[in-house]
Formats: sequence, C-alpha cells, structure tokens
Amino acid sequence: MAAGLRLGPVLRYVDWERGDRATVWIEADRPCTAEVRCADGGGGETRTFQVAGHHYALVPVTGLTPGSTNPYEVLLGGRPVWPPAEARYPASTITTPSPGADGLRITFGSCRWSAPPGDGKDPVGPDALDKLAARLSADPTAVRPDVLLLLGDQVYADETSEATRRWLSARRDLREPPGAQVADYEEYTHLYYESWLDPSVRWLLSTVPSCMIFDDHDVVDDWNTSAAWVADMRRTEWWQERILSGLMSYWVHQHLGNLSPDELDADPLYAAVRAVPDGTELLRRFAAEADADPARVRWSYRRDFGRTRLVMMDTRAGRVLDEPGRAMHDEAEERWLHEEVLAGRGDCDHLLIGSSLPWLLPPLMHDAEVWNAALCRGVRGTRWARLSEAVRRTADLEHWSAFPESFDRLARLLAEAGSGPDAPATVCVLSGDVHHAYVAEPAWHEAAPRARVVQLTCSPVHNRIPRVLRWAFQIGWGPAGRWLGHMLRRHGRTRRPVVDWRRTGGPWFGNQLMTLTLHGRSARLRLEHAAARGRGRSDAELTTVHERTLTDGR
Repeated sequence: MAAGLRLGPVLRYVDWERGDRATVWIEADRPCTAEVRCADGGGGETRTFQVAGHHYALVPVTGLTPGSTNPYEVLLGGRPVWPPAEARYPASTITTPSPGADGLRITFGSCRWSAPPGDGKDPVGPDALDKLAARLSADPTAVRPDVLLLLGDQVYADETSEATRRWLSARRDLREPPGAQVADYEEYTHLYYESWLDPSVRWLLSTVPSCMIFDDHDVVDDWNTSAAWVADMRRTEWWQERILSGLMSYWVHQHLGNLSPDELDADPLYAAVRAVPDGTELLRRFAAEADADPARVRWSYRRDFGRTRLVMMDTRAGRVLDEPGRAMHDEAEERWLHEEVLAGRGDCDHLLIGSSLPWLLPPLMHDAEVWNAALCRGVRGTRWARLSEAVRRTADLEHWSAFPESFDRLARLLAEAGSGPDAPATVCVLSGDVHHAYVAEPAWHEAAPRARVVQLTCSPVHNRIPRVLRWAFQIGWGPAGRWLGHMLRRHGRTRRPVVDWRRTGGPWFGNQLMTLTLHGRSARLRLEHAAARGRGRSDAELTTVHERTLTDGR
C-alpha cells in the first residue's frame, strides 16, 4: 500500500547565511522515503524514522536559489501527496533571502489552544493564527512574515478539548489519573493532529518558516515550579509517563526543526534514532535522562537572520530548583547564553531574546513573586515557607521574578549586550504566557545602554483570560499595584531589582499576534487582534490595534 501524509508539511529552517537550504518536517502513515521537490530544481529526500509506531522525516532541502520564492511538492515513496489534489489554498512555497538581505519580518505569539468549535462558535474567540493564514492565502500579494515564532503552549496537555476528551474516553477510563489530560506519547500525537491539521494553519506552517520553544502547558501547568512541586509529581503514578512522552513528542514535533542542517548532522541522538528500525527506546532513554538531569540537554538555540540574532531560551526544563540556589538556568547554560548573546555584536543590528516567560511583568506581579520566593526560602520561618509554597502553586508565581538572582543576571546581560560602540540598535525580549499583550521598558539605575531595550509580550494566540485576571493585570500595572508591591517587598525583606521599568503600551486583551519589521537599524512594531465581525468562526479578521516605531535607524 502506498504511503500517505498524516501530518505536515511544516517548513522549519530556512538558511539566511547561504540562502540555498531549508528543512521540511512531515509525518507519514508508514515507513517510506520522503522527498521535497521545488520548482527551481532544489530538493532533497530522506528515509522516515520511527517513534512509537509513527513515522517521521525532516527532509533537508538543498540547491535552492537565493532570493527566490519556489513552490514545492512532497512525495512519499515517489508518489505526490502534497499539495492535495483538491487544494483550497495557494501552493506551499519556500522563500529564501537574497545575499546581504537586511530586511526581516517576524510574527510571534504564544498560547494556542487549538480545539475547533463544535457548533460554529469558537469558545475562546477567533484564532489569530487562523486569521493570519486566511489573510495571506486570500491575497497572493500580501506581505508574509519571514519567520513565525511560537513562544510556548503550542499544545495543551492538561486542558483538552471536548473532542479530545471523547477520543481519550474511548482509549481508557477517564476516572483514573490523569483523567482528561493526556497520558502517553500516542495521546500527545493526537494534540498535534488537532492543532496542525487545522486546514488554514496547516497551509500557513507549510509556507512560513517557524521557530518554537515549549512552555508549561506543553507538559503541565506550572511545570517545574519548585523542588517540592517536582517531588509531589514524581510520587504520582502517571507523572513519569507524562513527562517522558512530553519531552519525546516535543523533540520530534518541535525541537528537531529548530536546528540547522549542520546541527542536525552533528546531533548523535538524531543519527542514532534514524539508524535503527525503531527509535522509541533510544528517545525514551534520552527523555528520562533529560528529566533526571536537565544539565545533560540543551533545548535553547540560536538563529541568525542576516544582521538580526535570535537567542531562544529554555525557561522551563533546565531550571535549578533546590533552595537556596534556585535559578532559571544552571551555570553551563548561563555561560552558553552569555556567549551567544555577546559574541560578534558588531555583526548584529538587532538582538532578539526569545523567552516564553516575560522578563518584565506588571510590577505588582513581579513584587509578589519576589516576596513569595523569599518566604519560600524561609526568611520568615518554616510556617511562612509552607504557606508560601502553596501560594506559589495556586497563584502561578514562577516567572523570572520568582528567580530574583536570575532576573538580575539577565538584566545585566541585556545591558551589556546593548552597550558600547558596537551595540545593536534594539534588544528585544519576546515573550508570551500571561494572556495579555504589552510593551515595557526598563529604567536603569546606572548608565543606560546605548541600544533600546524593550519587553514585548504577546499572548494568547487562541485562548481566554478570566475577567478577574484582566482586572488584576490592570491593577498590577497601576499606582495601587506598585504600592502594594512595595509593601510585599518590605514584608519579604527583599531588595529592589537592579532595574525599574514602566509600561509604554497596553495592556491589550484578546487573541493576538505581534510583528516586528526590521530594516537595517530601524525597527517597527505592530499588534493585531483577531476581531470577530459576526457569530461564525470565519467572520473575523486581523485588525491592527497598535503600531509604533522602536528605532528609526539613525
């Protein structure tokens, strides 16, 4: 029987240095040779590899013409399977940069709960990624992003849709833990089908390159909040299978595509999985080692887009959780971050730091997390420490500010990156997670860096925020929030952070995407909402709600 295309194609890496290479990810329904053929003669092929009965390929595409846009097709076992015979969307294309190109358009966001509405009404409002796809597919002349940054919660393992719950109930008894959450690798694959088989999103991912990083819901809410949290989870019967399956599925569906062809060639795990008939046990062993000793694995990565550098940070799996040495990253990861951020700054007009968690939060939220971290360390005694651990989990107090030393070290790193005669024009921290969008800018206690440093937060792509949290965020940014935060800091006997900051845009609520447009040393920001025009899912469009110049290039 001929092989069929189960999922994809997903265009992942496009080479901005050479302009002639790319990678395309697919899942087939059986072992086969996967091939990509481009209109200009470029292409490539590879054999699928197997994990847990599923068959995947990351096809290396070579021989592309720099500065071109080429339609491509996917063949499995020599038979064309993409585009579909009755294609509703334009051809999937690979666009390569011209030599010396200095223009870049990056669209980013996080938190996409992908469940389709069952009755024509979307339970969390129109999907911003759907609306972006609709606009681009309807207008061949529309300007497309050069890259899509998905900053966490690409799937929700702990908040499944009604359709997924029905599917799960046919496999197992949902009265047994973990209930209606996903339990194993097979159930994770269902989440990716639900998310990436959405027709418009499937087309968008096939034609716009993407960079991804996980956040907590890709595994479970508040993943790696504290050492006590991890200990409690490991005492459950279901957690081991969940964390191994979460890491395995992330490696297959998201992590591999973040790597360049050269990095893939040098990856011993990727080579080993491809070299055996079934890579399940190899990947499972890797996931177990990554969970037991996060220092053995690096999920962070760097991408260069001409004179724009992206350093994408893991802010979940690699945390150091033991008190009193809590840190967002261990020493080796911090050294890597310093090297990648600071190396060759003279070749960089814009530095982008991808962090699923915002560095700069509403001041009340920041101060509450610093206060809570101090109490959990025991500055007010063991009774307060026990109470504060419960508060930390209930209130999700586990962002950068819950790791005060790491917060300060990141502030110093950003200041150093933005200082000196060879500093980039902008240093932008791109984040999501908190289900609202805003722009915040630091006020430095010492000499300000030369670059403009900004926190750009955009979330969700497709989810909701309770009204009470909207009020809380609005208060958290205001004078009352700052006063209350000051009182919390006094009670926790904590010091001021090394920077202050203020909100210079927002807060905005709704399903939304941000886009950075970079030309030379100029940078412009746009925020778009998926605004409903009627009652149906299709009756919506992206509407610009904010636009500003960050730097004019002078």
